[in-house]
Amino acid sequence: MLKKFAIAIVMFVLPLGAMAQSKLAHMNSQEIIVEMQEYKDAVATLESRQKGYQDELTRIQEELQKKYNEYVAQADSLPRNIAERREKEINDMNQRFQEFQQEASQAMQQAQQDVMNPILQKVSDAVQVVGKADGYTYVIDLANSSVTYVGTDAVDITAKIKAQLGIK
Repeated sequence: MLKKFAIAIVMFVLPLGAMAQSKLAHMNSQEIIVEMQEYKDAVATLESRQKGYQDELTRIQEELQKKYNEYVAQADSLPRNIAERREKEINDMNQRFQEFQQEASQAMQQAQQDVMNPILQKVSDAVQVVGKADGYTYVIDLANSSVTYVGTDAVDITAKIKAQLGIK
């Protein structure tokens, strides 16, 4: 009986000892990223590009609306073949508008990915440096996890990562 009790204690204590050796920390990547100059520059670039696409879409839409209004105003007085040609022209123009709208959306998604990937990699590299330097076993990103509780004794290394990136 004493042997079983000793084995049970050893089986219970060993995992606790292994857990005690784990050093946990957390950080918030969103808090870090929004303060990075690279992110601010990327946002400005993306907003400028978005405005260019939006201006072009507005111009095409206004031109399409103008053609449609002209057609509606003259539809009753136009010969059938001319009316059909204008309808086709309006439909083709609408198709090109929709295609451009889709292309612009895809281009913006790709541009966002292109500018964010280096920023995310830089943050990841900084987390690796701080995590290794301070001997953490795990670093949890509160912005991208489902952590439901952070105790008051939890170690927040967000400031250290900001310092590693040169953010004040």
